[in-house]
Formats: sequence, structure tokens, C-alpha cells
Amino acid sequence: MEYNVKTQILKVDQEHPDDAVIALAARKIVEGGLVVFPTETVYGLGANAYDEDAIRLIFAVKHRPASDPLIVHLSSMSQLGDVAEELPPHARNLVERFWPGPLTLILRRKPVIPGAVSAGLPTVAVRMPRHPVALAFLRKAGVPVAAPSANLFMHPSPTTAGHVLDDLDGHVDFILDAGPSPIGMESSVVDLLHDPPILLRPGGTSLEELRAIVPTITSEPGYFDLQTAVAGASSPGMLLRHYSPRAALLMFAGTPDKVLARMRSSATTLLEAGRSVGILSSGEFAQQFQDLDVVVNSLGSMQDLHNVGRNLFASMRDLDKAGVDVILVGEFSTKGIGLAIRDRLIRASAGRVVETSNDCLQTCTIDSQSFLL
Repeated sequence: MEYNVKTQILKVDQEHPDDAVIALAARKIVEGGLVVFPTETVYGLGANAYDEDAIRLIFAVKHRPASDPLIVHLSSMSQLGDVAEELPPHARNLVERFWPGPLTLILRRKPVIPGAVSAGLPTVAVRMPRHPVALAFLRKAGVPVAAPSANLFMHPSPTTAGHVLDDLDGHVDFILDAGPSPIGMESSVVDLLHDPPILLRPGGTSLEELRAIVPTITSEPGYFDLQTAVAGASSPGMLLRHYSPRAALLMFAGTPDKVLARMRSSATTLLEAGRSVGILSSGEFAQQFQDLDVVVNSLGSMQDLHNVGRNLFASMRDLDKAGVDVILVGEFSTKGIGLAIRDRLIRASAGRVVETSNDCLQTCTIDSQSFLL
């Protein structure tokens, strides 16, 4: 299935979106087209959640496997009953506290939502975004909108309209451009069909915030390969390799001094082997790599993890554009949104994590070549 169109960028003011522009995009959704819209997390690739043909277009243009479910976006609480069966325990408290916002809930799917949305499972992932443009667009469309991130499958998620163009130009009708996404990482996903509820994907709503409402919630992110996921994962973003730049990415774990020393020695080894190297670093450590022939991108201070998360995907894309072969990054604190940052780095690295507390040398495979790190 192909979908080739002339993509149009529609500029919108984040706080006061033009009603005529919003109406144009909403009409395209109702007609079965594809519209990219900004949310507070990342840009989403939207289609009418009731339209199975339009849903299949999403998978086609993203090159996304059918086993990876989509999130259905709502404009109001009243729509929740249209797409999901009865609310399980804790649902109302979570919705009242965190909607609109970066929290997705796994609920029982009503038959009116095509099975293609949910990888054929009887569940549905739903959320209500808080971005003013997203809400205006969803209200005007009048239908639930299924939307994964608006990027090619496994690429870093898009946090600007430019990122979307890089991946999907010519394959979506409209891009509503409202500037950079404020959070820069996807929503948290909570499965409410288990008791106690399970945090399947950490994201824009922290585990600490969730436990303030549901103290019993557990955190069990899945790291599946594509073959395992064919059985059907109830949440998007559960693959081990996901959100990945073209360059091989390695994450270094341990105390700051050991991480810094190991990253420097690894960069030197890779440079000597003829590889170009990019560094994703906290602002505190960025200067520590200036004497090396590497490309350094600062993610921001370790004291401001929200800013680090906001910059993460954009920085990966910037290093890809710089043409580096390998990206090295140190771990960050897992407090608050730091848990989501770590999750994205594990997936972006496809699980290539160098534990610096281990004094023995480790070998990582990069493009079928082994480099001693």
C-alpha cells in the first residue's frame, strides 16, 4: 500500500491556532487522509480511528509492523466511552489527575475501533493530549484520532515539523507546525487491565507522580524483538531497538567519573579505528571532550532532566546529519523523567549498554565490526 501526496506545512500559533487552518486539517482526517499534528510529547501521525483503511495507511507510510499498536487520541472525557469499555479501578482517578497530559491508558477496546489499531488485541491505548493545537484539531475533527509518532519506524521521534519532513515528506497530507514539542518524549503508558496496574512505558508522566495516585503501580517496561512482538504487545514503544539514530549508539552506565573516563577511552579507540564519533553529553561534561576529534552535542544540565529529555531526539538527529558512525552517551539519573530518558537510550542503543563498573574490557559490535571498548 502506498500513499503519495504533496505534503503541505500549515503554520499555527501554539496558543491561538487559526480556526480555518485547524478546520482544513480536520476535514482531511474525516476524509480518510493523514495529518501530522503537534502534541506536548512529540509530533503525531494522525488518521481517523474509525477508518480502517486510513489506519492501514499509517502503518504503510511509517513502514511500521502491524504488531505495534497505535494510541487513540481523544479531545474530551466524553469520547472515552466511545472507544473503550467500562473503566477499571484507578482509571477515573488517573484521568482526573493527568488528563489532558502525557499519560496513555490501556483499556478494553470497543468493537467500533478496528483491530488494526491494537495489533488485533482486545485492548486499546488512549490518551488526551494537552497541547492547545492538538486539542483544537481533535475537537474540530469530531472523531478519535489514532496517531503514533510521525517518523519512519525505529527512527528517533520527531519533535519539530522539520523532523517530520525529513522522514515523511510526500506521504502525509498536512503537517500542523506549532514549533518544538515542549516535552520531547512520548507519553507514559499504564496497563489498567492488570491488578496492580503496570507502567509499560515510562514517559512524560513520572512513576513518582503515578504512584502518588496509585501507590501499587509497578514498572515493567518490555524490551522485545520484532519476532516476539508479533504475538501482540498491548503498548507501543516496547521493542528493544526503537527510537534509533542511523549511527550505532552506545550507552555508558556507572558513576560519573567512570562513565567519563570510559567514554573518552572508547572515543579514542573508535577514532583510531577510523570511525567518526558523536558525543551526547550533559552540559557539565561537554567540555571534557573538546580535545578529541569528535562532534559534541550537549543535552543540557544533569540538574534539569526535563530539558535533557526535550533535547534528546533532536540531538540524535543532529548527530546523524553530521554523519557520525557511532554515538556515545552516558546515563542520567532515573528520578522523575530520568526513567523515561534511560528507557529511550536503552532502546536507541538496542540494549548496547557498557557497564563501567566492570573492570574487564568489553566488546561491542558496530556495523558487523568489533571494537574493544
